[in-house]
Amino acid sequence: MTYILEVVKKSIAALAILIVCGTASPQTSDPWWKHALVYEIYPRSFQDSNGDGVGDLNGITSRLDYLKDLGVDAIWLSPIYPSPQVDFGYDISDYEQVDPQYGTLANFDRLEAESQKRGIRIIMDMVMNHTSDKHPWFIGSASSKTNPKRDWYVWRDGTAPGPGHPPNNWQSIFGHSAWQYDAKTGQYYYHKFYAQQPDLNWRNPEVQKAMFDSVRFWLDRGVAGFRLDAIPTLFEDPDLHDEKVLPGTNAYGDPNLDDARTNNLPEVHDVLRELRKLTDSYAGDRVLIGETYLNNIHQLEEMYGLKQDQLQLPMDMQVGFINKLDVRLFRSRIQDAESELPAGDQPLFVFDNHDNPRSIDRYGDGKHNLAIARIVAAMLFTTRATAMMYYGEELGMVTSTPQRVEDVKDPIGVTGWPKEKGRDGERTPMQWDAGKNAAFSTAAKTWLPVANDYKTVNVKVEESEKASLLNWYKFLIAERRKNPALRDGGLTMLNTDNTNVLTYVRKGTPNVIVALNFSAQPQTLSVDWKATEVWTLLTDADSLKETKSLTNLTLPAFAVWIGSAE
Repeated sequence: MTYILEVVKKSIAALAILIVCGTASPQTSDPWWKHALVYEIYPRSFQDSNGDGVGDLNGITSRLDYLKDLGVDAIWLSPIYPSPQVDFGYDISDYEQVDPQYGTLANFDRLEAESQKRGIRIIMDMVMNHTSDKHPWFIGSASSKTNPKRDWYVWRDGTAPGPGHPPNNWQSIFGHSAWQYDAKTGQYYYHKFYAQQPDLNWRNPEVQKAMFDSVRFWLDRGVAGFRLDAIPTLFEDPDLHDEKVLPGTNAYGDPNLDDARTNNLPEVHDVLRELRKLTDSYAGDRVLIGETYLNNIHQLEEMYGLKQDQLQLPMDMQVGFINKLDVRLFRSRIQDAESELPAGDQPLFVFDNHDNPRSIDRYGDGKHNLAIARIVAAMLFTTRATAMMYYGEELGMVTSTPQRVEDVKDPIGVTGWPKEKGRDGERTPMQWDAGKNAAFSTAAKTWLPVANDYKTVNVKVEESEKASLLNWYKFLIAERRKNPALRDGGLTMLNTDNTNVLTYVRKGTPNVIVALNFSAQPQTLSVDWKATEVWTLLTDADSLKETKSLTNLTLPAFAVWIGSAE
């Protein structure tokens, strides 16, 4: 009977996916993800339903109507699996359960079902590079050199017996040696991240089988795809050659190293091809999104696969993390995504996530931050890329960095203080209204404190303000969904000699012209586009609302003008 019930459950999930995860709109045969808005939720910080100060799955379910109203097509959940929480969920001890602080599998199934009712898909965060050191696989692996799981992780002898003699000079991304000595077995294990996150040995086919079984578990429950954490780091040089030493030191006081021996090795692509075959065997255009911090557009291109048989959406970090308002750089990198990727490779742009200070602070000048946030939003939603955003980005939530080391929760900040203060600042609770804890939680104390500006920067206040950043986002998202040029039109850069204003056209009937003033001074230009009729779709400058011509267009400081032209 249990088997029959499970089969029925999987059949229902598959039917739901066919209904929800079909094409993005009745006007196109494109897969849904090509035109999607993917919204990252950090579950600890989105909504607490039980008053313990930590967000949870039922809390997310209670806020689905907000996400639907915003225009979200899919939510990416950062890890919700059981975990010791050393890296707040990215150290996984069980890939096929839910951590009790977030809820239960039944709570997940309810979130999935309620999301489907609203046309919202669920994307899971799948961490394939490493597990927690508390995962049963690693506990077995560390128990003896002869344990069947020993070769599931990367174990090596040191350069001399005993601690203090790691196999080579490789470093953890989170500081200091990437090798942890194990006194019980007299060997070191490799960890690209924390010592409590031992790297899996992807050269062992049993590892791939076990991880793919966990992928199937969630696909069978109806998820629409996966965001693949740190996916370029799956493999390391098997000969353990030292990394090349570069000039200078990092925030942890370690020498800077080239990471060519431990990042983006060719074998990664073999795994991605097999993973794509697996996800493609399920109905509903399941999607693979890659966390791909890569050096250039050509490395990014390789992640799609020559036959488009790997990732559908590797993240293009070259655009969203320029970290300065430089017209030339944005023009060049957006154009790279438009012209350097082969036909059929869909770009994915992202400006914010749980690992970086929020874009309003990275790009803001301290005086015009909201205006600059509108520029960032305009680029995200008027270029051709699939769009990914982070909770609270639409409100202008800021990075609330701890001021004292004793207040830091993120171990990166504890290790690297004061040069590296950690990632707590971009993970503070979602700001819903001006009430207690911004209506995130009824707890006396939340896991991270709510940002100080929550009484004025919150959903309730901004929904009622016509010119708020939230309503700016809503307009852009809705226009992108309905406007044929913004949905499907090619992108051509205009006025390419201008170093203050980024201007481009999205081609359609009518065309859409976008002009973004990156400077603190008014800029006048005549747009390189012939048009007999021009009208404004959206602007944050009163002087541009009645624009009828592309000649002598004067944009105030940090102004946005988006218009139609025929």
